[in-house]
Amino acid sequence: MQLRLLSWFFITLNFMEYIGSQHASRVRRQGRMHPNVSQGCQGGCATCSDYNGCLSCKPRLFFVLERIGMKQIGVCLSSCPSGYYGTRYPDINKCAKCKADCETCFTRNFCTKCKSGFYLYSGKCLEKCPDGLEANNHTMECTSIVHCEASEWSPWSPCTKKGKTCGFKRGNEIRVREIVQHPSARGNPCPATSESRKCVVQRKRCQKEGKGKKNREEKRKKSNKDESKETRQESKGRVARRQNREQRENNNKTQPKKRKAPNKEETLAPVDTAH
Repeated sequence: MQLRLLSWFFITLNFMEYIGSQHASRVRRQGRMHPNVSQGCQGGCATCSDYNGCLSCKPRLFFVLERIGMKQIGVCLSSCPSGYYGTRYPDINKCAKCKADCETCFTRNFCTKCKSGFYLYSGKCLEKCPDGLEANNHTMECTSIVHCEASEWSPWSPCTKKGKTCGFKRGNEIRVREIVQHPSARGNPCPATSESRKCVVQRKRCQKEGKGKKNREEKRKKSNKDESKETRQESKGRVARRQNREQRENNNKTQPKKRKAPNKEETLAPVDTAH
């Protein structure tokens, strides 16, 4: 039993020595790779070097290499710069470059904005848009071709000639429609928005404008004159009635009241029937 315990003790001791040697070897390798590792890092770096900048980043930050001349410096950023996309791993978050024709991207195979001279379509940057699509130089994207659309025709207008609706037998009538969808660059152009055709109506005489206007003016003056005459007559009548009423009132005030004549029956003497 004691021999068994001693054997287990030596085995455990050898195993711990082996782990310690492996850790020391790893530390020596890191020291050879980054001999100038600094303990006081700035700018979100977890570990850093005076020569290579950041070697690792703090949690949730992205590690990216920036080229300065012939030298690459590691930096830690909260989001990847333009032309890069971010990928998160359990041990490190990295920024990787987009494709050469892509200005910004979501992943390496899905672009969100293309560089000049390329058109974006389904996450890819193309020099020429596929069939059925057209290049939009404003958004630099391949978009669907839009054709012109027009509304239904309106009813035909009344028959006219030189802007008049009388004094003729043959004239013209028109109808119109509106554009509800303008076409894109390669879309079908818009059709005509108005049509005209000849028409025939029963001739009717036009009232002369000067004569009609003169008649209307004379009627208006006559009507105003009649109204003024009636107003003056009514005013004179009211004045005369008021004067007569005042005259009667004055006469009643100045003249004495007449004594009432006795009744004939009251003036006859009574007849004596005794004789």
